[in-house]
Amino acid sequence: MRIVAIIFGIIALVGAYLLFGNYSVGTRSGILVKISHKGYVFKTYEGELNLGGYNADGSISNYVAGIWRFSVTPHDQQLVEALHALQGYPVKLYYREKYFRLPWRGDTKYIVYQVEKVGEKPRVERIFMKKEEREALEKQRQAAFGQ
Repeated sequence: MRIVAIIFGIIALVGAYLLFGNYSVGTRSGILVKISHKGYVFKTYEGELNLGGYNADGSISNYVAGIWRFSVTPHDQQLVEALHALQGYPVKLYYREKYFRLPWRGDTKYIVYQVEKVGEKPRVERIFMKKEEREALEKQRQAAFGQ
């Protein structure tokens, strides 16, 4: 009987760790493309981040674009409002990657818990220019505005 209780206790601890623990914690930077509230039974907030175009410090990158999908718990309304306000801006998202995707957490294993604005809305012409052309254009604009 005691062995069964020990085995059950170990299984419960491992299960709790896998359910509540984090596989990884990190950040991702890019342009916030989308934030929506969806779900059939469990309504969660889901978002998309365009990874191409910006570095973590807000400078323009030549990185090929990719979309990263993430979830936000519905209980964090302050974060949801901040994400809605920052759509279209380059941001840095802080996230926790869980071991499993659970329906009440969201559609992904990536749960965002903090957002930071790292730049202004991009000018479309700058994204499609070569680095040298962007730098020359930036120098022209700085000279025109006396900076």
